[in-house]
Amino acid sequence: MMEGHDLNSLTLSQDLPLSQDSFRQLWDNVVTSTINISSVVDVPQETWRANEPIDMLALTEEFDENLFELAPETSRDVVTPPSSTVPVTTDYPGEYGFQLRFQKSGTAKSVTSTYSELLNKLYCQLAKTSPIEVLMDKEPPQGAVIRATAVYKKTEHVAEVVRRCPHHQNEDSAEHKSHLIRVEGSQRAQYYEDPNTNRQSVTVPYEPPQLGSVITTILLSYMCNSSCMGGMNRRPILTILTLETSEGTVLGRRCFEVRVCACPGRDRKTEEENSTKAQNGTKQTKKRKSVPALAPNPDMTSVKKSKSTSSAEEEDKETFVLHIRGRERYEMLKKINDGLELLDKEKSKTKVSVKQEFAVPSSGKRLLQRGERSDSE
Repeated sequence: MMEGHDLNSLTLSQDLPLSQDSFRQLWDNVVTSTINISSVVDVPQETWRANEPIDMLALTEEFDENLFELAPETSRDVVTPPSSTVPVTTDYPGEYGFQLRFQKSGTAKSVTSTYSELLNKLYCQLAKTSPIEVLMDKEPPQGAVIRATAVYKKTEHVAEVVRRCPHHQNEDSAEHKSHLIRVEGSQRAQYYEDPNTNRQSVTVPYEPPQLGSVITTILLSYMCNSSCMGGMNRRPILTILTLETSEGTVLGRRCFEVRVCACPGRDRKTEEENSTKAQNGTKQTKKRKSVPALAPNPDMTSVKKSKSTSSAEEEDKETFVLHIRGRERYEMLKKINDGLELLDKEKSKTKVSVKQEFAVPSSGKRLLQRGERSDSE
């Protein structure tokens, strides 16, 4: 082939037997950017001709190996700032007037979600949707999100992370099955777990109100009961809703208590009544303490005793009807009642005999004692 030719005598114009075109024609057809070799490698400025060989040794001695390495790509993912160890639970409307509003559901047994304004507490069933209305005084920045985070209410539990119980986690096949709070009806919901505190949260983009409305509704569901062992285990929790920018800056905050139970209406009614009784009881005790202690009046005590005895006698004269199931039980209770009636009769007889023995004489006469004689004698 080319064994008999001197390499130095080859020119670029020579035809290559195994190629369809000459190397010069190929070189002319390729459009490349001009590379200034002198700017890359410090070589003496000499005119290089096509017929002269290149001193490759001079190029390789000062060649920079990192010359053609690409610069590392910068990550475009938005990194949210780490959350605090103890989250703040105080309300903060911020400059945008971030507010929440709940639908009025009442305390009927059939409701799946109800909110108590008296207790600032949401009662809901397991895995049932709870609508929450969001109101703003003015439009937040573009890309704002609403984040929902669950924390324990009591100080002795606030450092722990609120998670679902193992039983409900094993029954769920979702990727975020350990999260207690879930956003329904939105494909853009994202679930997070803070690497520093391990607290879990879910975000949903803020959507402006539709035409003719002033509210935006988000749908939350709680995936564990408050009484679940291995989860909340009857420990009260709080839900923190924050309005944030896309970078994680908090613009507003709202907080409310949550109880996940089987009968939200019944539990809300019971807890509201207990709270009202407790408040009234504290007010009465304060009033009683402020009243000065007075010495008892003997006349008043005697009147009170007479009233109590008369009321007790009236109660004893009342009759009641008791419905008893079963003949044997009826006979047993009848014997008890007969015995009590007999006892009352004996007591009345003893009272009458005592009165007759110590009968009070008519006015103007005095009972004679033993050994005394009457004045007429």
